[in-house]
Amino acid sequence: MTGITYLCTRYLNEIQTSEMYMTAQRTVKTGLVASAIVSSWTWAATLLTSTEVAYKYGVSGPIWYASGAVVQVLLFAVLAIELKRRAPNAHTFLEVVLARYGKTAHIVYLVFSMITNIVVTAMLLLGGSAVVNYLTGMNIIAACFLLPLGVVVYTLFGGIKATFMSDYAHTVVIFVIIIAFVFNVYSTSPQIGSIDAMYDLLVIASERDPIVDNEQGSLITMSSLQGLLFGIINIVGNFGTVFVDNAYWQRAIAAHPQYAVKAYLIGGLSWFAIPFTLATTMGLAGRALNIQLSPVAISQGLVLPDVASSLLGKSGAFACLTLVFMAVTSASSAELIAVSSVLTYDVYRTYIRPDAKGKEVVRFSHVSVIVFGVLMGALASLLNLIGINLGYLYTLMGVLISSAVVPLTLTLLWSKQSKAAAIASPIFGFVAAVTTWLTVTYKMYGTITVETSGRNYPMMSGNIVALLSPILVTLTLSLLKPDNFNFDATREIQQVDDSDDLTGDRTEAEKKLGHGPHIIVNTPQDIEAMAKSSKFAKISSLVLSLCLFVFWPLPMFFSRYIFSRTFFTGWVIVSIIWVFLSFLAVGVYPLIEARTPFMKICREMWKDVRGTRVPDLPKTYEDQIYEENLDVYVDKK
Repeated sequence: MTGITYLCTRYLNEIQTSEMYMTAQRTVKTGLVASAIVSSWTWAATLLTSTEVAYKYGVSGPIWYASGAVVQVLLFAVLAIELKRRAPNAHTFLEVVLARYGKTAHIVYLVFSMITNIVVTAMLLLGGSAVVNYLTGMNIIAACFLLPLGVVVYTLFGGIKATFMSDYAHTVVIFVIIIAFVFNVYSTSPQIGSIDAMYDLLVIASERDPIVDNEQGSLITMSSLQGLLFGIINIVGNFGTVFVDNAYWQRAIAAHPQYAVKAYLIGGLSWFAIPFTLATTMGLAGRALNIQLSPVAISQGLVLPDVASSLLGKSGAFACLTLVFMAVTSASSAELIAVSSVLTYDVYRTYIRPDAKGKEVVRFSHVSVIVFGVLMGALASLLNLIGINLGYLYTLMGVLISSAVVPLTLTLLWSKQSKAAAIASPIFGFVAAVTTWLTVTYKMYGTITVETSGRNYPMMSGNIVALLSPILVTLTLSLLKPDNFNFDATREIQQVDDSDDLTGDRTEAEKKLGHGPHIIVNTPQDIEAMAKSSKFAKISSLVLSLCLFVFWPLPMFFSRYIFSRTFFTGWVIVSIIWVFLSFLAVGVYPLIEARTPFMKICREMWKDVRGTRVPDLPKTYEDQIYEENLDVYVDKK
């Protein structure tokens, strides 16, 4: 990725200003943004926890994991376009909070944002280190520190554009490995080898080890009470990790307004295939092969590596290790650049050096990346030592952060929400959620331990209270004393002055880039187009969310239907088709979109080899933006 950054600088004349480092000049197209969304949302938990719940609950597990975590990405398309409309120059969502409510609210949401990034990164390293330790024997503490090392390096050099390109590469590898697993399990494996054989083995497994709270103990039914409880925990908790994680706001910021909505919708639907297909394949294969694991090993996410090793031996272990490594590093890069932007713009430029210019901003962001990478390695090591694993942290995250979701969403969508409501509601929700979680644990089990507090009923109670209780507070306070915000203050957020971000050996033409902060002002045509995009986003994301989380799984849950052989065959075929279509959307389509700059790099490299290349004159900022907008116009035509 560092090499690709160098090629873009040399052959495409991309100058690494602070705006390029943090926002990629806000011109990234649909395919690359969609693949970045898939990659940043593909955590270690996406691979490990989805196969875990398939192993524990049967066919319902993959659906509840996938549908419970895709809804947030689809609905975020609405916030993505509203951010473009109402704060076109913002670098983080916290800048919007600051412009609307002031510093007190800004600090409240800054705390929630940092908790989110810390929890997500800890989950990535916990899951990744457990798999690395299990498959290779590497010391788990060493794995916690070594996993983020390479990520820190390429994030330092390339910023968000380097993370986007690494996201694309990692996404392709993940899909290729999943497709290989699918063909092995359902085609070439001597242990299973076909969908019919899988069905027969699951029927036998259901009779041998009936699943508690599943209809007739069957693995091949959507009527699973524990699966449903997990689905509720999953959807509530993941609202926080999308809406309060600056990584997803950064992808919206980096996307061109023309592409933002499509990118989130395509990215969400493409991501759905990863947990759905992988868990339907590998999680169920674990039961079919009668692989026995302890509850601790299951909670650590070790179902996937055990199944891969059983099916393919050392090749399967290596494929699983690569799969988890790709997920951990790509999602970690998103978290690193997200934390770096928050610390840079919402701490350093807000409270320490408000007049900091481009070079200083980039320097501080580099320091932030390194420090956060080291601190998260230390935190993951500590969590491993005290017995907190991936499964526990995954179900706990909503209790800690989801109380900020509703007031943060209304910050962009509702002009009446008051400052008092924005400040009080997330704090109230957090206190109420933690209190509920611990109270239910004690009332049901008589003691509060890691084991009892991690069970489904206490976690579900805390998650639901975290998401829903702030609604009452913010509506009450806002209706008693409503605000009438017109969003002019958020539209006046400025970009950073990059006039000092050029070294002395640059030419005078390059120095024209640093003329001061560039301000995006939406034209009447832009405003009209984004209003249409906003309407489309609201309708399409709501319809898709209802289909995937309500209209598909819930009727099947209440029907108490146990899959027939024919129905199970169709179910598996749908998962396979979905993964192939997703690969085309985020693996092939970005290459089609990037064909022009890719061919230019190839031509210029060939000229370099022949010694005939004449370097292009450096572009000014306006030249770069003009070319990007011209590409958008041509694509639209």
